[in-house]
Amino acid sequence: MIQPFTPEPIRYVAEDGVPLRPLPPAFTPGRLRELHALMLRAREFDHKLITLLRQGRTTFYAQSSGMEATQVGLASSIRVGHDWVWPYYRDHTLGLAMGVPMFELLSQCLGTNSDTSRGRQMPHHFAARAQNFVSISSSIASQVPPAAGNAMAQKYLGTDEITVTTFGDGATSEGDWHAGLNMAGAAQAPCLFVCENNQWAISTNLKAQTASENIHIKAKAYGMPGFYVDGNDIVAVIEVCTHAAEWVRAGNGPALVECLTYRVGSHSNADADAEKSYRTREEVQEWLGRDPITRVEALLSHLGHPVDAAERAELIARTHREVDEEVRRAEATGQPDWRIVFEDVYADLPVHLREQERELRSEHTHHNGGRA
Repeated sequence: MIQPFTPEPIRYVAEDGVPLRPLPPAFTPGRLRELHALMLRAREFDHKLITLLRQGRTTFYAQSSGMEATQVGLASSIRVGHDWVWPYYRDHTLGLAMGVPMFELLSQCLGTNSDTSRGRQMPHHFAARAQNFVSISSSIASQVPPAAGNAMAQKYLGTDEITVTTFGDGATSEGDWHAGLNMAGAAQAPCLFVCENNQWAISTNLKAQTASENIHIKAKAYGMPGFYVDGNDIVAVIEVCTHAAEWVRAGNGPALVECLTYRVGSHSNADADAEKSYRTREEVQEWLGRDPITRVEALLSHLGHPVDAAERAELIARTHREVDEEVRRAEATGQPDWRIVFEDVYADLPVHLREQERELRSEHTHHNGGRA
């Protein structure tokens, strides 16, 4: 039985790949290989996006390398397309694992005509209607109160949907975070709060921003259980998040899960020299030794189903080919032009905007030899 408020993170697999308890029946070698492939795909997507960033083909990106078990595990714990997800800005691995097409994600990062936001949203801030994946926002914790409200509506309507909202450890220092948990707790709303505790809120570490021994203990103040899990153990994340999600779905009110993990890359492209400016190389190297992908590979080896070097190399090459092809497809659709300024907001353009549109059209016609 999975218990709340454990003093140490719940684990199923040690860092060397040896099971610490019997693996649940669902975790067959075949299933573990599927999870491994999803995690490795997300890691290589990360690497390719950094390349696109350096080439100037996009302008913002926040890596999730090192956090794959947390995000893939959460995606495997909910009912995708049925439940609603209010994510934070490091959740592209979660989106990919939920089945958001890579083409859609890349179109948004590149701001092309194939972008469903039509180039209006900040890069790497995507949404996905089919997966009920709400648009990412950069404002810290701003997704938490709306997620609580979404869950309150689900309770009012009597659905069996739940709302899931994710955030980093830094978000728990924001007033919006506390307001959202308080609302959900008081209303007993079906909301699953998931803290992807990667231990650094940009350049502020966890100990410097809270006197609490951890994050999940804060759930006590809002009348909900708090679960603590090793966020680099894919088996533990799935087991704990599935338990918490179904507990919420059963009408017991909200729950908080803290996944203890680590971002091995920078906060974003705005702090590319993280190791030099606010954390030590030794700390990063220590967490690289706890790599969630390596742990799954070690577990598969322990079970007698190793991922050999050739198989791993092919998985990596396949992702690189996929990213390259989807980038070409997205860029081939071209860039949105000036007309989008007047579209998608009003059913009927106000008079002043119609006048501005005529003026711009006339100007573009003049400069383009009679073509608007």
